[in-house]
Amino acid sequence: MLTERVDERYHYGSISKHIAKFQIGQIVRHRIFAFRGIIFDVDPQFANTDEWYESIPEEVRPRKDQPFYHLFAENDRTHYIAYVSEQNLVPDDSELPLSHPDIPEWFDLTGRGTYELKKHSTN
Repeated sequence: MLTERVDERYHYGSISKHIAKFQIGQIVRHRIFAFRGIIFDVDPQFANTDEWYESIPEEVRPRKDQPFYHLFAENDRTHYIAYVSEQNLVPDDSELPLSHPDIPEWFDLTGRGTYELKKHSTN
C-alpha cells in the first residue's frame, strides 16, 4: 500500500509528491537506534516543529523532504510515540511481538501475524 496525503501547509488541493515506502500497520525498526514499533500515521514530508527538528544533532539530522512516520515505539525499557524519517527506518522481520499498550486500541492482530488498522481508528 502506498500512502499519499494532502499536505495542509500548501494551498488547498495541493498533493504531496512523496510516496511512503512503509505502510500503516507495518512493524519497523530504527536503522541506528535500538527501538522498533508499528506505524500508525504517515506525513508525506516533515510536519513537526522546527524546535524538534533543530534538537536533532546535525550529523544525524534527516532531510525534511521525505515521509515521516508516527510509531507506537518500544525498546527494552519503555514504550513511547516516535516520529521518524523514512531514511532511518527498515522493515522489522524479527516476528517478535510488540507490547506497546496503545496497539490494541488501534490495531487488530490478524491470523497471519500482521496488524490491521481497526475501522474506528481511520480518519
